[in-house]
Amino acid sequence: MENKPVKPPSKASIAKASNQTLAPRLQLDRERWIEAAIDVLASEGVAGLRVEVLAKHCGVTKGSFYWHFKDKQALLEALLEQWKDGRIRDIEKTTSVAPGQEREQLHYAIEVYGASRNRKGMLIELAVRDWARHDAQAAAIVEAVDLYRLECTRKLFVAAGMSDSEAKSRSLLLYACVFGLSLMHYSHFDDNLADIKKRIAERIVSN
Repeated sequence: MENKPVKPPSKASIAKASNQTLAPRLQLDRERWIEAAIDVLASEGVAGLRVEVLAKHCGVTKGSFYWHFKDKQALLEALLEQWKDGRIRDIEKTTSVAPGQEREQLHYAIEVYGASRNRKGMLIELAVRDWARHDAQAAAIVEAVDLYRLECTRKLFVAAGMSDSEAKSRSLLLYACVFGLSLMHYSHFDDNLADIKKRIAERIVSN
């Protein structure tokens, strides 16, 4: 039986094999998937958090996703935990103070939270809170963050000399004010908004 000559591989097939060896398929780490989910959450809300959408957003296949997460629910849980941890760190940074400087720190907290917040951060905040309206797990996370936030400022008001009941009222008033302002459009309400905000802060903090 005659042996047929073996056809040598083409240059194209050699180059393809070489590229596959030198440049394996891109794999995202767990943190990058969570970051991508946060980006999509900010732009499309929780309804947009689909594995196919995230993979396309990252320019990879779905296989990379399932290497790090059992399913979509596992990603959602990781996203909520990361949001919670980030907010807790921010709250602690904003409300930590040396004894005797509680009132100054309360003014600082009002200034920080009352300032114009970056658009993406605000979109994420709104998306998480909208998510919490129809999801018990998200609602529990948001409530935990809000209660921690209120408790930290309550302690500041108590340390500044107020009763516990008064401190709770002031703490709730503080955040109702600054977060309410963050949702409003009032730039043309007065020519000196900085002065108005200063007077508001003084009313919240003073005895």
